[in-house]
Amino acid sequence: MISVNASIQSGAAAPQTEEYKIMVLLVDDQAMVGEAIRRALLNEKNIDFHFCSRAEEALAVAERTRPTVILQDLLMPGVDGMTLVRQYRASPVLGGIPIIVLSSKEDATVKRDAFAGGVNDYMVKLPDTIELVARIRYHSRAYINLLQRDAAYQALRESQQQLQKSNFELQRLTNTDGLTGIANRRYFDDYLEAEWKRARREKLELSLLLIDVDFFKLYNDTYGHVAGDEVLKQLAQELDSSSMRPADLAARFGGEEFVMILPRTDIDGAHMIGSKICSLLESRQVPHSRSTASQWLTVSIGAACLVPDDGQEIKELIEIADRRLYQAKQQGRNRVVWQDA
Repeated sequence: MISVNASIQSGAAAPQTEEYKIMVLLVDDQAMVGEAIRRALLNEKNIDFHFCSRAEEALAVAERTRPTVILQDLLMPGVDGMTLVRQYRASPVLGGIPIIVLSSKEDATVKRDAFAGGVNDYMVKLPDTIELVARIRYHSRAYINLLQRDAAYQALRESQQQLQKSNFELQRLTNTDGLTGIANRRYFDDYLEAEWKRARREKLELSLLLIDVDFFKLYNDTYGHVAGDEVLKQLAQELDSSSMRPADLAARFGGEEFVMILPRTDIDGAHMIGSKICSLLESRQVPHSRSTASQWLTVSIGAACLVPDDGQEIKELIEIADRRLYQAKQQGRNRVVWQDA
């Protein structure tokens, strides 16, 4: 009440009428009161007036007209005014609309209960026209400003969500190999570093598979680069489907080489996954007439596992896998080597 009166007396509550449109709903069973307030507002610019004389219709009328302020009679037949106030406040459409109670008398107890029940203002009817218009404008402006802030906030949230979505998509593209759709070398390096630090901190095993398509250059020369690209895509799918747990990562290492990071996996587990990949790819029976390892397209895999300590570097894990990959090729390809010969 103090802030309302202060604003009205100072004139600060009356902005330019062109700035907004006010919708007043009067709920009162007395037609005389309705007519008096209609006349009081008749010449006021940007103020529309609606009158409801039946309490049982008030909620529906308010939801339909969407007022910026409700003038509510306290004493009405059938449903009392405070019951209606509670119904307004419970409505998802009307919950924030300012409510000015119109009472037949200035009663401190009634006024206290009205404010406790959720009303915004209290006036004795019939109020002075200047005061009535000032209070209507004050509460309507506050409500409209709130709506505008909510709309601006919603627009900002939508903009932020769209930006976040765009950033996620950009991040995905940055971390994804354009041909195969799995992680690229850049993401592999970052991911391996993070898992290496975790394994070192928690004293856990970290395994790595280095995978190379057997005689891939000869395959390209024989069947063409388009067919070669399809082979790389198929292998990427096999690697992705071979990931046993969410923490496992398949990535394209470069050219026809792929890699799998297997956190919390010992060397036997890495060997098992590598063997599964070899079998799955050969079972696809992609012809490779110039391969000496099989009549079908195959891969060679080097497996490595370490529990990192403070004196070791990531490159040691990669070098072990690379050495064993070389051994797999020397031993005839289409196999996994997980122990040094």
